[in-house]
Amino acid sequence: MVASPDSKYMSPQEYLEWEERQEIKYEYIDGEVFAMTGGTLPHTTIALNLASALKIHLRGSACLPFMADAKVGISEKGPFHYPDVVVSCDERDKQAIQFLQYPCLIVEVLSPSTEAYDRGQKFTRYRRIETLQEYVLIDAEKVGLDCFRLNDRGLWELHPYEEGDEVHLTSVDFHFPISLVYENVQFPV
Repeated sequence: MVASPDSKYMSPQEYLEWEERQEIKYEYIDGEVFAMTGGTLPHTTIALNLASALKIHLRGSACLPFMADAKVGISEKGPFHYPDVVVSCDERDKQAIQFLQYPCLIVEVLSPSTEAYDRGQKFTRYRRIETLQEYVLIDAEKVGLDCFRLNDRGLWELHPYEEGDEVHLTSVDFHFPISLVYENVQFPV
């Protein structure tokens, strides 16, 4: 994420209208906009692998998976983020045009420049979404997936997965080998 050079305060509505006319995506946080920079090929492949598998798994259900161009609003006034993969099973999101507001699952593929932000401030914001049940962080430089799951006491628990593990996303009842998300991904030597 890179702050827009001509940054000035925008209201949420000004941002939504302005962004529709832009050639690239911008996240919106506290009245400021931040340009979304491109990811690596492994990053894109990981997100596509998971989104494709979720699409097949969720076919015929009330849940819809989305990829990087789907904006999520923490509220109608923002902040607005672009997760790598998001799933909503909420009827209210079926009519959404500009952004989703009721996801049950959000996935971010980590890069060295965004990992601290994705684990910290962004997760803090995402936790304000009442319908969110799982937040998944996938490492793009080695095999590893961290699933933060809301337990029945309202606390977020970490469920880490490593090479050889089977992942279970309880929010959408999806079991898969961790190798699925790394199919066709080459790590630097």
